[in-house]
This record gives sequence, C-alpha cells and structure tokens, in this order.
Amino acid sequence: MNIKGLDYNTQREKLVMPEYGREIQKMVDYAVGLPDKAERQRCAETIVQLMENKNSQIQESDDYEQTLWDHLYLMSHKQLDIDWPFDVSEAEKIASKPEPMKHPTGGARLRHYGLLIEELFEKLKTMPEGEERDELVRLTANQMKRNLATWGHGSVDDEKVADDLARFTDGKIQIDLSNFRLDNVTTLNSEGKKNKRKK
Repeated sequence: MNIKGLDYNTQREKLVMPEYGREIQKMVDYAVGLPDKAERQRCAETIVQLMENKNSQIQESDDYEQTLWDHLYLMSHKQLDIDWPFDVSEAEKIASKPEPMKHPTGGARLRHYGLLIEELFEKLKTMPEGEERDELVRLTANQMKRNLATWGHGSVDDEKVADDLARFTDGKIQIDLSNFRLDNVTTLNSEGKKNKRKK
C-alpha cells in the first residue's frame, strides 16, 4: 500500500544516535544549514539542552556535558561549524565498536569435550604411573562422561569414554571397565525429566 505523504522509519535515513529521536536529528540538520555562525551557535546550545532533557540518565556520568557535545558533533556528521565548548576530536571513539571476543573453545578439536579435557589428554600422555595419574584419569574420565551427557544429546556410553581416553592419549591410558567404575550421570530426556545412567 502506498499512501501519499505516509512513510515508514525503514524508508527514512538511518539515525546516527537513535536515542535522541528523529526530531532532534532534524534540528541538527537544520542547524548545520544555517548561514550565520552566531545563529548556529545559539541553535546548537538549544539542541544540547533538548538532548539533555530527552536523555536525562546521561547526567549520571561525570562528563555528561562533554558526551552531549560529542553526540551533537556525530549527529551533525562533523559538519556543524560552531565554537565547540569542548574538544570533540575524540567523539568518534563513542561510535566505535569493540573487537569481537574470541570464542573460549576456539581451537578445540573435540568440541563436545572442550579445550580443558584436551589439555588433560596431553598431560596424561606424559605423566608417570602412580596414584596422582590414577586420580587424574578418574577425574578426566568422569568429566568426559558428563560432557558427553551434556553435548551428546543425552547419549552416555562408558565404552565410548574408555575408547576416547585411549585414543586421545595415544594409547597411554587404558581403563578396564570391569574394575573401573565411572560415576552415575543424570541427564534430561526428551520430556525434560531426569534419567539416571548407571553405565
């Protein structure tokens, strides 16, 4: 439907600072186009007061006046020729986005086990036999089982844990399931109810 004189925000120019609204943006555009510098100055000061009223929570910061003038500078597309009461040369830093964070499991080959378990596999490869290694094997195997239950859609198999432990430690760690007991793991079934796995 196309009604004369009716337009939608999706058809309009994107706002630089949406929190101030389209009317304030129109005022800024009007101020930029004024031929007299003194008039532009008065207009800018009035706009900043309106911006402060529109975005009152900005007053909670210590340097809110600087922030308001920075916002005005950005909203004018750096075209407003006035005597700025604050240094606005750093204003663009406000609009800059932070670098995307690296995903913590980035680089993990076995996502269902995670990076920590992979590090434990490497440690187990070099550990000498003894009580300390036996305890770390027990802790690692049980954590593997919990991870499988969480990320393997509830599928928990002690034989898989034993096979994976041997495979990813290059055969250094072999557990005999006839005398090595893994902990029971509670998983959620498709109905959201708890299942206890005794394997």
